[in-house]
Amino acid sequence: MVEHRDQFHSRLKQINRKHAALSEGFSAKMRPDGLLVIQPRRVQSRISARTVVFFAAAFLLFKGFLIAALGTSSYDNRVVKLAGGSAVERAGAFLMQAEPASLYIAQKIGPVLR
Repeated sequence: MVEHRDQFHSRLKQINRKHAALSEGFSAKMRPDGLLVIQPRRVQSRISARTVVFFAAAFLLFKGFLIAALGTSSYDNRVVKLAGGSAVERAGAFLMQAEPASLYIAQKIGPVLR
């Protein structure tokens, strides 16, 4: 008797899982033998790769602008001071380090600012 109840509960759990997956959308396809197969849709990320690349480029441009406006030595001094702070400030200093891409951007923006 207990075995039948356990089987029933496992089938019920499987049906609930399938219902939850299909409630987010599904696609129906017909197989060559005529059987209609319904499968849940894959969940796609709301953040596309293009968006990530756009924000990374905007961040590099921002850093390049800061380096060009402040000068490399002043910028490096500020990043060093930031690295001496709390954990969040150290993470910010790590992100704000001058790398070749932002230095190149600063070289190109520098003459325009002066």
